Amino acid sequence: MEKQFGVKIWIVPVIVVFMNLLTFSGFSQTGVTLEQALSTAESNSPTILKTRLNLIRSQENLNAQNDALKSKFALSVNPITYSQDRAFNSSFSDFNTTKDLQSSGSFTVVQPFLPTDATITLSDNFSYTNNIYNAKFPTAGVAFNNDLSIQLNQPLFTYNHTKLNLKTLQLQLETAQLNYAIQLLTMEQSVSQAFYAVYQAQQSMDISNQAYQDMMKSYEITKNKADAGISAQSEKFQAELNLATTKSDYENKQVAFENSKDAFKILIGMSLYDDIIVIPNIAVDTTVKIDIAFAIDQGLASRMEIRESQINIETAQLNLIQTKALNEFHGNLALSFGYNGNNKNLKDIYSDPLNNENVALSFQIPVWDWGEEKARIKASEATIESSKIDLGVEQNSIILAIRQSYRNLKNLINQIEIARQSVNNAQLTYDLNLEKYKNGDLTGMDLSIYQNQLSQNKLNYTNSLISYKLELLNLKILTLYDFEKNQPVIPVKTLKY
Repeated sequence: MEKQFGVKIWIVPVIVVFMNLLTFSGFSQTGVTLEQALSTAESNSPTILKTRLNLIRSQENLNAQNDALKSKFALSVNPITYSQDRAFNSSFSDFNTTKDLQSSGSFTVVQPFLPTDATITLSDNFSYTNNIYNAKFPTAGVAFNNDLSIQLNQPLFTYNHTKLNLKTLQLQLETAQLNYAIQLLTMEQSVSQAFYAVYQAQQSMDISNQAYQDMMKSYEITKNKADAGISAQSEKFQAELNLATTKSDYENKQVAFENSKDAFKILIGMSLYDDIIVIPNIAVDTTVKIDIAFAIDQGLASRMEIRESQINIETAQLNLIQTKALNEFHGNLALSFGYNGNNKNLKDIYSDPLNNENVALSFQIPVWDWGEEKARIKASEATIESSKIDLGVEQNSIILAIRQSYRNLKNLINQIEIARQSVNNAQLTYDLNLEKYKNGDLTGMDLSIYQNQLSQNKLNYTNSLISYKLELLNLKILTLYDFEKNQPVIPVKTLKY
């Protein structure tokens, strides 16, 4: 079903913005567009900053795990170890003095093997020993020793821990990317709402100011008539009350405007001491074509919450693998082969090498766990089923929200047209009654009523335009598709850090 919304309505408040800039130019106000506000919020918003740091943390954890799959080189050196000990030797009925001088070093290369979760280690241990044993028959010994070996450590009958950890970190990174993208879209929505709230307060203040200026003119007319005896003094008193009421309303709108600016500056991370004025573009194109079936398909295919639910299911399945391994039967195979050389002369250290071989096979056999594993498996399976239910609920929520937004947009188009006609009618009515008031055919109280109606209709019209823009933005966030530009939204940005 394809719907073409209404006729084109372009409202560009150039005159209002220009007058605002002239009015406030003496106060060094900074004009802020919506695009500038979004850019500032992305750079300074505490929520965005925390989410970005979480994304960086997840990325670095995955980088660390990938680096851990590469060969690790380690060098350990003990340049000198000297010890001297004196002890009584009962065989010789004398004291023995032992002096020992040693130097050693080792070089190790460890290589994880991802396909089988094995670990291959190549090590070379070299040492020098000079031992002096001083007793009745003093002896001295010098020896060079080198032990070169390669070892294989292979887990048996269990899941691949390295692959599972790597997959978990990949899912965590994807979740962090999704959270960051969702926060960006949420920020765009909240900043847009706050931006237009400032503009609405600004417009409300301008309209109240205009009403105040008109009421001052009306008061002067009434005052002159009363002073000349053309009208009763009660008309003058009523005009004074109307003027005071209009002035109070204008001052209240000024306070609301300043409060909305402060809230907006805190939201986007600006200094409270920066004086700003928003420069909006509320041009509205109601001819945007929206196919509700396409919008729903796009939302279900692109919404990040769907992928988050799928990740929750995958994570729960990985947890189930770990749960099943709590009390599993598993083993380990350790193989080692190497050469050992030992000689008093360094150059002859491998003149008579000794082969070192080692094979070790071990098993862990669970006997009885009182049903712990079975209970934990059932709990993990329940978590998976719960995540699948959440996925279905999320899909229905997305469909419902898109349908509601679509209906709201159609309704807002009608409200815009009604509001526009209401402004025209209220303006004509006010102009006619202003002439009656000038001719003495209408009281100041009655004119005040028409003035309030005109002001309220102008605000309603502005609010209807802003509501349409915000609802169109809401539909873009719900579907991750920009119907104004007819292109999908790519929310995940490449971070540079």
